[in-house]
Amino acid sequence: MSYAPLAAKLVLTVPVAALLTQPLWAPHWGAGILGEIHALGAAGAAVAVLAFLALVAAYCRCLQRLLAAIPPAARTASPRSVWWMFAIPYNFVEDFFIVAAIAASLRNDGRVPPARRRLWRRLGLAWCALQIVSLLPGALGVAAGAAALPAWAAHWILSVRLLRLLGDTAPNTPRATASA
Repeated sequence: MSYAPLAAKLVLTVPVAALLTQPLWAPHWGAGILGEIHALGAAGAAVAVLAFLALVAAYCRCLQRLLAAIPPAARTASPRSVWWMFAIPYNFVEDFFIVAAIAASLRNDGRVPPARRRLWRRLGLAWCALQIVSLLPGALGVAAGAAALPAWAAHWILSVRLLRLLGDTAPNTPRATASA
């Protein structure tokens, strides 16, 4: 077993952790996401964080179901792997790999038309990139955060549509049907 991908993910997580903690070591750059949450007050921050985590859990459940709808022989990741989205700050990097693994699994399965599969992958990678850019201080970070949320919502909607498509069709590729 090679630990190179995990090591690369961990190394890439270091700058993400630095950006997340930036208000602590460079407060003159701005309060960042921690300041935005703090501005809501204790009760508002708790509600906002819990609501966001509930949405992430629902999204993870959708992605888990999407991967589970793909025959095991066509999957490049376990359906449970999507729950790494809760491993902060590691998730910011891991999200790219989750999207890529599901996209590869969809390709292997063969039931999703290539154009829809590419759109799903690109939209997923876009929200992953936007969420990292949103950690930057200042107007760029705020704008990226504002763009990341609708991109995430659009990706989620497309995921639900792909899940419906997979539920309505039978596996038709030799690799997918080999283990079915």
